[in-house]
Amino acid sequence: MTGPMPRLRLLALVLLAAGAVGALLPGAMAKANHSASLREASHSSLASDSDVNAGHAVFNARCATCHGDAGQGTALGPSLVGVGGAGADFELRTGRMPFSGSPGTQAVRKPPAFDDATIRNLVAYVASLGTGPPIPEPRVDTAAVSAGQHLFIANCAPCHGATARGGAVGGGALAPPLDVATPVQVAEAMLIGPGEMPVFSSLSETDRNAVVSYVAYLQTQPDPGGVSIGGIGPVPEGFVGWVLGLGLILVVVLVVGRDWRGSRA
Repeated sequence: MTGPMPRLRLLALVLLAAGAVGALLPGAMAKANHSASLREASHSSLASDSDVNAGHAVFNARCATCHGDAGQGTALGPSLVGVGGAGADFELRTGRMPFSGSPGTQAVRKPPAFDDATIRNLVAYVASLGTGPPIPEPRVDTAAVSAGQHLFIANCAPCHGATARGGAVGGGALAPPLDVATPVQVAEAMLIGPGEMPVFSSLSETDRNAVVSYVAYLQTQPDPGGVSIGGIGPVPEGFVGWVLGLGLILVVVLVVGRDWRGSRA
């Protein structure tokens, strides 16, 4: 008669542990993103001639095959003249460059291929090729979240979704989720328009800061009611909840029934 109870208690403990991990992850992610953003912004105006020269050497070894020995572009890669520090920093820190996909496919986020010092040097060199947007230094302000929400819904949600979890934009392209994007990277994307994304030149710095603040707010919000499946809407989330709930009930019934039959034998 005591067989089923330890298993049920173990199941309850596993579910409680999963809920605790889900509650802790958003805060940890937000702290990591904030620290990364501070590191990126702190390097935006510290380039020196030695940085440029070191970046040129790495560029010749790792980038010139596609982008040309002077960043002028080739059939394999676009020109980097005038992309500015923001463009180079975004592509390198999000791992989109160096490109490792098949020709014609979308560059996706992955771990950076270079360490922080090498990225700084490459950014310094690319920025020296022509006038372009520098690395921004956005300001996250909780008071701007409401304004940022309105701007995000109007300008970004059609592709990234209202909760910034990403979505399809047509032609096989995807708008990526922004759950791990740092404030600097969000601001950079608005300035350079990577991939299918347009350049939001009409947004002021205040507007960009508001959007950054809203995205940072989304990254810190817990998932009430359980572990999130991506914030993709109540209908699919409800369906998944029903399936998982019924499956859990079935497992419990089978385990308890087996133990009950065993105890009667």
